[in-house]
Order: sequence, then C-alpha cells, then structure tokens
Amino acid sequence: MVHSITRSIGNRLASFLSKSLSGYQRLDTVSVEEIARVLMPGDVVLVEGNTRISVAIKYLSQSSWSHACLYVGEACTDSAQPNLLEADLREGVRLVALDHYRDFNLRICRPISLSDEDRQALIDNGRSKLGHKYDLKNVVDLVRYLIQKPAVPQRYRRAMISLGSGEPTKAICSTLIAELFQSIDYPILPILGPKSGEDGEVPIYYRRHFTHFTPRDFDLSPYFKVVKPTLESGFDYRSINWEDRTSSDDAK
Repeated sequence: MVHSITRSIGNRLASFLSKSLSGYQRLDTVSVEEIARVLMPGDVVLVEGNTRISVAIKYLSQSSWSHACLYVGEACTDSAQPNLLEADLREGVRLVALDHYRDFNLRICRPISLSDEDRQALIDNGRSKLGHKYDLKNVVDLVRYLIQKPAVPQRYRRAMISLGSGEPTKAICSTLIAELFQSIDYPILPILGPKSGEDGEVPIYYRRHFTHFTPRDFDLSPYFKVVKPTLESGFDYRSINWEDRTSSDDAK
C-alpha cells in the first residue's frame, strides 16, 4: 500500500517536472546531422533542457547543461538511430536517438585515449543498466529545491546535490554516467590528495561519490575534450556570407 502511494506520488511529480517551459531558443548554426557525423562511442552528450527539472538542475549547478547522455553506438551519420543512453525522469534508463534532442543546444564531451577494452566495458556496463528506474528520492529533492530556490553559498552547492537513494536499480542522468566512467577508473573531477613516494612527487587522487556529479562536470573536467562539429569539419571564418556584406555586394 505504502509502495503504491509512493509510486503514484513519484509519477505525478515526474509528470510535473517534465513539463516544458516557454521561451527556450536553440542556436541554429549546428544541425544534429553535423553532430552525428563526429560522435564516437563513449562520448558524453550534454543537453540544455527546457523543462521544470532542467531549471532546478541549472540553478543548483550554475550551468547551462541540465542533462547528460552517453553515446553507445557505432560512429554514423544517422541521427534517428537510438544510440544515446540516458536516465529519463519518467521512462528510466533507456536508449534514444540523437534526433530526440534536435531542438536543444548540445555539447559533445569526449574522454581521451580510452583503450578499446575500456571503451567496450564502458558501453557494456551502460547497456546493462537499461530498464532501471529513475531515482524517486532525486525527484522529491529536486521539487523541494525548485519550489524553495534557497540562497546557498557556492561551497555548499555540491553537497546539496548529493541526490538520490543510491539504490543500484535506480539512476539519475549524470550520476549514471559518472558511475560508468568510474567503473573503468576514468577521471571526471577527482580530488587531489597528498603526494606520496620517496621524493613526494607522486600525486594521489580520490574519487568523488558518483551522486555528487552534475552534467556540467563533464564540461568542466580537464579529462574530457569539448568537440565542436564546425571546427572538426575544417571551419574557415572567411567563408561566412554575412548579411551586411551580401547586401552591399547586391547594391553594386
């Protein structure tokens, strides 16, 4: 009985938080087809969402990025193929197509120098999470922060967003991906500890708990390369036809 009531409340909250808000504008200079052409398995795709839950995540993390997906497919140009692994608020862990985010600003964050073995382990671990549910505790916490919008000093924000119950069959978008990368010992934003060794020159790193990560951390990480499709395809600023220049040429 209690479980049924809790599930019902969670579904209602998920529905409320998933509602889109008006006024969102996407930069229209890069298409999803261009993004699809440069994606590689293991890439993290960040999404600037426009839902109520996106507003809460952006506020807490002080970032434009509110959602994170992992590209698990083969490199291809088909943006309609479901190759993005994500934890959706209502549907849980699932695969969606890049085309699903056609109307949003996106950013590609690429892990560097992954071995083929680790890349495959990353993807296999991600696929094994398919069907897991979104963490209800995360939904409840985000509603509380969305309504209250507390004025929290910057140094306390990361502790506040330690969201979720941590149950292995439940997930949150960025913490799901953080856990996958930590499973192959790939760093995101590790904590630098004291140095060791005879000469004291060997740094020791400590993992943050995966529930402490937000989408923006993949953007901030010094271990992920930001990939921009226009630059990857050989951008030449001199080839741009500016409106004022075209008008003046027509007038001659």
